[in-house]
Amino acid sequence: MIGNILGDAAGSVYEFNNIKSKDFEIVNPNADYTDDSILTIATADWILNGGDIAHIYSRYGNDNPCPMGGYGGGFARWLVVSHRIGDYSPYGSCGNGSAMRVGPVGWAFDTEADVLAKAKESAECTHNHPEGIKGAQATALAIFMARKGASADEIRNRITELFDYDLSLSVDEIRPRYSWDGLDGIVSGATCQGSVPQAIVCALEATDFEDAICNAVSIGGDSDTIACIAGGIAEARFGVPDNLRKWAESLLPTAFRDILTTFESKFCK
Repeated sequence: MIGNILGDAAGSVYEFNNIKSKDFEIVNPNADYTDDSILTIATADWILNGGDIAHIYSRYGNDNPCPMGGYGGGFARWLVVSHRIGDYSPYGSCGNGSAMRVGPVGWAFDTEADVLAKAKESAECTHNHPEGIKGAQATALAIFMARKGASADEIRNRITELFDYDLSLSVDEIRPRYSWDGLDGIVSGATCQGSVPQAIVCALEATDFEDAICNAVSIGGDSDTIACIAGGIAEARFGVPDNLRKWAESLLPTAFRDILTTFESKFCK
């Protein structure tokens, strides 16, 4: 779970100022956690303490109204409506918000069926478009398989089989063709279908945790979310270096660190 937060922070500097290089320092004084981390913590809180997941996301979003980079437009409107008039209805989104917040699900459950079911539940309270659900499920499953010791090829094959994602391109092939408009400008990079496959490739092609983050930021587009997704998978594959962990933890408020510590002590052993 710290891998998601770390990737989010590392990518935050480049979300609206993309770079097309792996030559940068992950630890950046201008970095901060964004909505990705806030809602990842919310997912962990839900797993630990139960409750209605839509209400939990609404509470976390409204209690933390101005994260670096802001919230996506659809989710921001949902936060207002859910808070002011109590309407928690999903809004048909296929945005990558469902994938960036799902990381804890991949750690907390021990069968593929449970991971897929809980990922769907975490997504569909807001992102109930089939692609929004699929993006969350694919991300959570990749984390689950990695922590269970599956190889990169095994993860790639299973994700391709279940979700029909094209994971065949390398990072070097993606980089010159990718932007906020997605791969070749065909599908928006703010959607699950336009960013989750690329994030998964960045994690599966990596040689270590740092390499996964550098891969993710270097392709451009929605850098914090792509690195958040890749970071969660890379943590399950490689672990997280202590110096990077400490840096990411230092960015978080005490309440978030407490949930992170509790969650990891229960599920991330």
